Amino acid sequence: MIATPDRTPLPRAFFDRPVLEVAPDLLGRLLVRTTPDGPITLRLTEVEAYDGPNDPGSHAYRGRTARNEVMFGPPGHVYVYFTYGMWHCMNLVCGPEDSASAVLLRAGEVTEGAELARKRRLSARDDKELAKGPARLATALGVDRSLDGVDACAAGETPLRMLTGASVPSDQVRNGPRTGVAGEGGNGEVHPWRFWAADDPTVSPYRAHVPRRRRS
Repeated sequence: MIATPDRTPLPRAFFDRPVLEVAPDLLGRLLVRTTPDGPITLRLTEVEAYDGPNDPGSHAYRGRTARNEVMFGPPGHVYVYFTYGMWHCMNLVCGPEDSASAVLLRAGEVTEGAELARKRRLSARDDKELAKGPARLATALGVDRSLDGVDACAAGETPLRMLTGASVPSDQVRNGPRTGVAGEGGNGEVHPWRFWAADDPTVSPYRAHVPRRRRS
């Protein structure tokens, strides 16, 4: 039996926990993006945890910068970064202030406002691909750097809000190496901090880290 999604906003206390507790608990939660054309609701199906100064894969590993400033702030805020000169990716800040941990939102199912997401994701072959991958997710929701620092737990009107939804049962949560992140042996297995809902068609395919070739 599938539980009815709860539309209650997630409290800040939900995010004020260790990132490895928050990340799997985000699966099944609802992210609501409010746009001038209407709302888009996304059920999260895949995430990755990044543990700040304790994690070489984290943007905050080497300390505070103008780019990662939001990661050092209060939990429940949105951290958006620009990558490869063309894509945005969205994270939710976790833990106490200055811990700089965050969860990358990798994939989800658009449950409301699919017609709006389709206009942004014209290359998607079907609705399962609208937010299948972190850059696709941000594109489908119209997320860019202008939303960096938004409080997803704020009362009143906000462009991004997290709702309780219906969490994925623990026996349906899978985990493994993060996509494209190196680790011991170059395959990221030392940090199996990617979490996803088992057998969900919106989950993105795993891709191992590929070292960059050095120019001779």
